[in-house]
Amino acid sequence: MYENEFDATMQLIRGKWKIRILYELNSDPHTRFNALQRNLDPVTHKILSEQIQQMINDGLVKRIDFHEQPLHIEYHLTKRGQSLIPVVDAICDWGLANIDTSKLKQTLCN
Repeated sequence: MYENEFDATMQLIRGKWKIRILYELNSDPHTRFNALQRNLDPVTHKILSEQIQQMINDGLVKRIDFHEQPLHIEYHLTKRGQSLIPVVDAICDWGLANIDTSKLKQTLCN
């Protein structure tokens, strides 16, 4: 149960890695786990697995198993996940316009 619509949205994207995962999957629609982990360094295998599973459960990410050997699994944004990109872009734009960039370790969007 959520307090309101704002709380519901924020709970879907809260955490250190979820927005970065959204951006990674948006930039490469055929992303495998190892590529995600490499691009999101220093995320641990455990944390990335947990975050992706939560995003799958929330309907933001889809896991596709190609049933091949060696194992071939890709992750894609669902339509629901894709619909969050403009929302997080707006948050990024506001941050870039209102926060001194010297206070940012990195930027996700520009």
